[in-house]
Amino acid sequence: MASADEGSPAEPGPPPSGDGPEPARTTDGAAAVIAGDGTVIGWTRGAEALLGYPAAEVVGRSAALLLTGPPDARRTAAVAARCRAGSGWSGLVPLRARDGRSLDIDVRATASFLIAGREGFLVSGRELTPHWTMRGSVLDDFLTRSPVGMAVLDPDLRYLWLNDTLERFGGVPREQRLGRRPSEVLPGALATPIERLMRQVLSTGEAITDYEYLGWSWADPHRRRAYASSFFPLADAGDRQIGIGYMVLDVTDRWNARRLLALVNEAGASIGSTLDVQRTAQELADFAVPRFADFVFVDLLENPFGGDRPGAPAPAEGERPAMRRAGMSSVREGCPEGVVRVGETVDFVPPPHDAHFLLNGDPVLLPALDPDSHGWTVEQPERAARLREFGLHSLISVPMRARDTVLGLTTFMRSRNPVPFDEDDVAPARELVARAAVCVDNARRYTREHTAALVLQRSLLPHTLRGGTALDVASSYLPADAKDGVGGDWFDVIPLSGARVGLVIGDVVGHGIGAAATMGRLRTAVQTLADMDLPPDELLARLDDLVLRLSEEERAGGPAERGGTTVVGATCLYAVYDPANGSCTMARAGHPPPVVVTPDNTVSFPDLPTGPPLGLGGLPFEALEIELPEGSLLGLYTDGLIEGADKDLGRGMERLGRAVSRGGMPLKDLCPAVVRELLPVPQPDDIALLLARTHRLSPEHLASWDVPVDPAAVGETRAKVSRQLEAWGLEDLSMTTELIVSELVTNAIRYAAGPVRLRLLFQSALTCEVSDASNTSPRLRHARTTDEGGRGLFLVAQLAHRWGTRYTPRGKIIWAEQPLP
Repeated sequence: MASADEGSPAEPGPPPSGDGPEPARTTDGAAAVIAGDGTVIGWTRGAEALLGYPAAEVVGRSAALLLTGPPDARRTAAVAARCRAGSGWSGLVPLRARDGRSLDIDVRATASFLIAGREGFLVSGRELTPHWTMRGSVLDDFLTRSPVGMAVLDPDLRYLWLNDTLERFGGVPREQRLGRRPSEVLPGALATPIERLMRQVLSTGEAITDYEYLGWSWADPHRRRAYASSFFPLADAGDRQIGIGYMVLDVTDRWNARRLLALVNEAGASIGSTLDVQRTAQELADFAVPRFADFVFVDLLENPFGGDRPGAPAPAEGERPAMRRAGMSSVREGCPEGVVRVGETVDFVPPPHDAHFLLNGDPVLLPALDPDSHGWTVEQPERAARLREFGLHSLISVPMRARDTVLGLTTFMRSRNPVPFDEDDVAPARELVARAAVCVDNARRYTREHTAALVLQRSLLPHTLRGGTALDVASSYLPADAKDGVGGDWFDVIPLSGARVGLVIGDVVGHGIGAAATMGRLRTAVQTLADMDLPPDELLARLDDLVLRLSEEERAGGPAERGGTTVVGATCLYAVYDPANGSCTMARAGHPPPVVVTPDNTVSFPDLPTGPPLGLGGLPFEALEIELPEGSLLGLYTDGLIEGADKDLGRGMERLGRAVSRGGMPLKDLCPAVVRELLPVPQPDDIALLLARTHRLSPEHLASWDVPVDPAAVGETRAKVSRQLEAWGLEDLSMTTELIVSELVTNAIRYAAGPVRLRLLFQSALTCEVSDASNTSPRLRHARTTDEGGRGLFLVAQLAHRWGTRYTPRGKIIWAEQPLP
């Protein structure tokens, strides 16, 4: 860009020294056109950007004004002659920028050319920026301070050079390495694969990078470390292999992080496979041995404290916790290191700590155990003896905490593994225990709710079944499999008036406490409705209305907030058996039909109208009456008994029919045998089975009379009753029975329509029934002292154990029952 009076082809300028910056060309350039007389006739924006001069200040002026020193006419002429000869020229020229700075510009001039009739030269330039060249001392310092271990070996794998980092990694002084092979100075298990890889690189000429391996060094022989190495061939100027170089990086932290992640992921698949507290604790102990420790035991608090655990205060300072050993595992068969066995109580905490440290949740690391210290010999002498006997030398104890609740303590110990626990082992121990603690807490919560649901459900189911003399009854109930919780299956046997018996079975959709609570409400409702002597179809209609109201209340109040569960979808079957004539009237609401086995071993499922499930509303229920011969077997069951693995209800009913038709077995044995045969494995739903064998009321224990609609017939009726009681040997009940008969018959004659009929039933109790053709229900009154009447039903209520009214298609029946003497 300026006259070439600095530098020439014979004088390119001084070479850079090794102590300072060496010129390096940049990529940005500028250009100008200079006439043969040295005048600038062209100026580009790049030139303006480089030196700061605008074109107006440069064009038309001499290029010598851009030089930092005086021009050299001789050299300028030599450069011009070279360019006129067509060769061009390049060199370093110091130029002055507009702000006064001196810049070293790499200038290039082209061969001369004509422009507008004038001779011109195109001159371009680029500023030079320095880059550093290193002296030997700088390179040595770089290699020495590098965090990467480096070494150079000859083709015979003998050390020629190594840096301080590699010397520190191996723990072998440099003097003892130089001239020797890796196998002569490093542990054999570590040197053998390294030499094998080096020979591979020498034979193939291809580098091997990032080879990771575990090992130890003489610098720290008791700690395992991870390294990543790269091996590459070294060649001279003739591309002949003259040796091998390798670099080593300590990646123990990265390896520990990967190990922790892998350990936690593997633990997730091995710990917490069930909702059983003790099994979860044992899974933790089994998983950690021998992966992490040689002896592990898990102790859980009898009463966890903190979090949402009411009534379990935190331990006081110096107090030992009350725990129970839930899991234990060892590399030695039988866990001889343990002072207590699984299931026994324990109060161990690592000395000198007490139970208070469980609140902090911080692990306790004891890298070296001294069984002769005061904390072991005085406070725990038996454990101190086990430390000596089995060489237990290192310990980590981690409190088990989940959801701000202290659950217990897990202790890891080493004996056969000579490497003591250190700070790097605390994180894996903490992660293992944290994962197991969540599983243990989930198991505790589930067990608590599941147990409460079982207790609630079994408290709502009948403890004893009373079929009287009309039925022999037996039942079997199995709760759902543990993973699904408790369901809502229920059954009941309800004594009714007139020696009749009501049988009911039902199934509430869902599981858990909500289903059990709903089941209890339905069972209570059925008992109340049955006590009103409603026929089966009407009872189900009333129950359907009740369930519909309950469901609407739960939806309006938010079942999720109130903890309720909708009962839409509940099923029920209700049957009434009358031993006087052997009739059985039944109706069902979406429930499977009953199974009937007659004395000749004929199996049938009555074609009972299905009816909708409870809670739909607006749909009718139909009843069916069948006659059961003496000794017939009636079976009521829930759908879980017949679903089976194939989910085919038709085949399930066939299997049930074959199972209940086996003769010669008492009901109390037949019922569980049927369940075992149909369900050989745990079931996903509740199972309920109710079996009843029928008996007819003996004609000798039944007496009935038609009563004329005439007040005078009351006396004669009383006499007949007296004679019948004498024949039955019930003279002690004659007086009260005659008074009851007198009042009931008198009321029927006076207030109802005929015909009037009296019936006595002698069974487990003495029942007196008076039927008439009126649908008007009698009302119990408390007459005043001045009233002449109104005391009839009051007297009946006082004399009878219980009394009531039931309606028939032809009227009503008023009945009164007395217990036998």
